[in-house]
Order: sequence, then structure tokens, then C-alpha cells
Amino acid sequence: MAEEIRKSIDPTSMKLIELAQEQGIDTIWDRKKKQQPQCGFGIAGVCCRICVMGPCRMTKKADKGICGATADIIGARNFARMVAAGTASHSDHARDIVMLLRDLSTGKASDFEIKDAEKLKRLAVEYDIETDGKDLKKIAEELSEKPLDAGI
Repeated sequence: MAEEIRKSIDPTSMKLIELAQEQGIDTIWDRKKKQQPQCGFGIAGVCCRICVMGPCRMTKKADKGICGATADIIGARNFARMVAAGTASHSDHARDIVMLLRDLSTGKASDFEIKDAEKLKRLAVEYDIETDGKDLKKIAEELSEKPLDAGI
């Protein structure tokens, strides 16, 4: 029998995974196991589902999709879409942090505090914000305005 894969190096995460198992909560590993065997085309990155004419799967017999895309083009498009989706989700996280920083600077986020003043100042300097003689909340306010002014 194959050895169980290590699901995390983080001890806290492992405790949560074990708790989920004890409570019968479905995890990503449970769902992956239920989907075996996985599609070889998908794993190889040569399955294209961009249009409604497919899905196209690259083989020796069919080395181009209906649109003419080769395996390299399909792989590149799939990768670009994954990167764009990941970037979009992470930029939303960044926006949440910026909004929290703004709310903290105006007193609307009273449950939070600036714990690392030097880090805030270093980040402000990266955005050309003068920090000398300024209150931390003022620095936080100005720092939050930079990405908001840029349309984030």
C-alpha cells in the first residue's frame, strides 16, 4: 500500500486536517481521491475548454485544436488564465488590507492596531511617503491612499 502523502508541514494545519477527518469533514485530499484516476490530458495541460466547440485534447492523431491551437498554445493559454485568476484573487486580498489600513488610520477599525511601526515606515518610504515627525495613523492613512488613488 502506498504511503500517505504529507498534507502539510505546518503543525497547526495538520491538527485541523486531523480534526476534519475525525469529524467527517470533506477536505481537498478527500475530493481529489474521489476523482481518481485523473484525466491524463488535463494533467498534461493539453486539454482546452475555452470555447464551446471542444473540449479539444491533443494527441498524435489530433495535434491541433478545432481553432488551430497546438498543445504549446493550449498549455500557454491555460497557464495564463490560471495566473490571471490567481492574480485577481490575491489583488482582492491586497485591497482588503489597504481598506483595513485606511479604516485603522481613521479609527473605524478599533479592533486592530499597528504592531510594527518600523515595518509601516519602511513600506511608506517605498511609496515616497515622508515619515519623519508623523503620527503612525497619519502614515497609515497616506499609505492607504496610494493604492486607492491608483484605482485598486
